[in-house]
Amino acid sequence: MARILFVHQNFPGQFRHLAPALAAEGHEVVALGMAEQADRLPGVRYVVHQARVPADTRQQAPQLRDLYGKVLRGESAAAALHRLKTDGFTPDIVFAHPGWGEALYAKDVFPRARLLIYAEYYYGAEGGDSHFDPEFSGPPDLASLQRLRLRNTHLLHAMSVADAGLSPTVFQADRHPRWFRDRISVIHDGIDTGRFRPDAQAYVTLSGAGVVLKPGDEVVTFVSRHLEPYRGYHIFMRALPELQRLRPNARVIIVGGDGVSYGAAAPDGKSWKTIFRDEVMPRLDMRRVHFVGRLPHALLTQLMQVSAVYTYLTYPFVLSWSLMEAMSTGCLVVGSRTAPLEEVIQHGRNGLLTDFFDHGALAATVADALERRDSLAHLRAAARQTIVDGYDLHRHCLPAQKRFVLG
Repeated sequence: MARILFVHQNFPGQFRHLAPALAAEGHEVVALGMAEQADRLPGVRYVVHQARVPADTRQQAPQLRDLYGKVLRGESAAAALHRLKTDGFTPDIVFAHPGWGEALYAKDVFPRARLLIYAEYYYGAEGGDSHFDPEFSGPPDLASLQRLRLRNTHLLHAMSVADAGLSPTVFQADRHPRWFRDRISVIHDGIDTGRFRPDAQAYVTLSGAGVVLKPGDEVVTFVSRHLEPYRGYHIFMRALPELQRLRPNARVIIVGGDGVSYGAAAPDGKSWKTIFRDEVMPRLDMRRVHFVGRLPHALLTQLMQVSAVYTYLTYPFVLSWSLMEAMSTGCLVVGSRTAPLEEVIQHGRNGLLTDFFDHGALAATVADALERRDSLAHLRAAARQTIVDGYDLHRHCLPAQKRFVLG
């Protein structure tokens, strides 16, 4: 049996299924993270570290502020790892998410441990999120390229000493430097297809509107952790006036918080949600547009099950679990023709894709999907089959993850 240490700032994150599965097989599993209230997983001992990143970093050069925070988190994690070592825990395997700096010094504390990293995303000027959307960024200039170069510093340190990496998609793996790609295994985090499945009896009650939604209703869903440009919220909102003109009885459910997960905050203390809602509100029938905030996962699943169309837009960036879960529930997905989506959705076979920036095409495609939803049932079935065949948690992904960790 092996001693295995997971390191993730927001544990359990991508290790939610893997860590307890290894513990259930008899391995000694310890996890290190910064969340005081992290979910306690069976068989996993959880240790907290707290990096003290100063609120005022104005003395730092702008291009170094982000790196400074990563270094401080790396130092805090290393101190916690050293305490574990002093207390008698020396892992055979360390599996770390390096994205926030925690993996910077892991190999210095445990030089003989096999170091694995979750290679989620590597930043670059071409083919990725940076400079993708001209509304929020101009073409690359020297200053922006320099910022991107430094933004990968902590990731490069982790890669330079890692024995292997894991990426959930080919797109994400291919973002990494060529010299490291041969050490990356592509294994998705996995979707529980038994939990995320079609349900003809599902329903969702919108208490404020006095409405009960059921399969077969004209329900159009948009889901994002936060309503922001990275996930195409602005494009979706701009599509709504035309969509309502074409389908006046459609009911639109918008799920997501007011904050920012990726990219810059909205200007002037506002939220992106408010900015783009207000932009189109005069042309909308708001009685059929429902902002429901962030939902518990069980309720979100029911919403997917009653949705006639599930829209998902994204910059070329990390693919959301929610997209795969929606496909597993048999949603008809209308998404953006961007690289992460093109990896899992083939237009006309298991979903429909439109140009990310073309809100008119998005409106027309969603309206047509609502009009022809009975004849497009094969897309829904194919979407679920795609997840069952290639991304099922228990049949495919979790066994592959365990083989990756244990070598």
